[in-house]
Amino acid sequence: MSKFRKSLMALTILVGVCAAPMAAFDCCAQELTTESGEVVSADAARTQSKKGGGFFQIVFGSGVVGMLLWFALFGDGALAIYFCVDCSILIKPEKLMPQRLIDKVQAAMGEGDIVAAMEACQNSPSCMANILMAAFQHVEEGFDVIQEAVNAASDLEQEKLMQRLTWISVCSNLGPSLGLLGTVQGMILTFEALAQGGAGDAAALANSIGQALWTTAGGLVVSIPSITAFYSLRNNANRLILRMTAVTMEFLNGLRNVEVAGEEAPAEAAV
Repeated sequence: MSKFRKSLMALTILVGVCAAPMAAFDCCAQELTTESGEVVSADAARTQSKKGGGFFQIVFGSGVVGMLLWFALFGDGALAIYFCVDCSILIKPEKLMPQRLIDKVQAAMGEGDIVAAMEACQNSPSCMANILMAAFQHVEEGFDVIQEAVNAASDLEQEKLMQRLTWISVCSNLGPSLGLLGTVQGMILTFEALAQGGAGDAAALANSIGQALWTTAGGLVVSIPSITAFYSLRNNANRLILRMTAVTMEFLNGLRNVEVAGEEAPAEAAV
């Protein structure tokens, strides 16, 4: 059910990102005022916007390949928004290390009841609970083994979070690549027009070049916020992992001097 909700959320964002520019263009084209104060009708506004290279014309006037690249950019932006929202909800102290779990484990450790602490971890699944469980499962093997288990569990939880965050980085890298591909495609069409004798129509050539450069701008619009969100969330995740590791080791400081029980000494031979 959770996957269905996330998929529905991604689809909604995708439709919104694709439809918003179109709706904004239509709204802006409803009524335009010239410098002399005259009101221009919607049809005239659309005609003027096409001549001036409006966003609607930029998207739908760039050919089939250009349209596909623009919709790919819209989809990339929608996925970037979805993963940013998803990771922002996930990477929070109350999600990764719930205070209720910390209070229960602290109370159990204060009484020396490791079994109760393990039950609290099982009843509150989270990154913090996984790290604590890794420590409690090796409590009889000495403090050095416990510390190694905690570090290994922390690295594992960090890797899990990084796998989620990596999708934001993928979207941020795809944006400029798609934009550059659209620019190259537009420049190819421009030079084809020049080769066919279209050098005399400077306005048409400038419009074609402008359409090509718009895809690069669209890719950067997707990439820059995605990169910012990725590094911000990554630093927050690393900070929380370090904090969880420190809290876990603080709970287990009382076990530092615990010695591992060795094998029983062999019975002395009878004289």
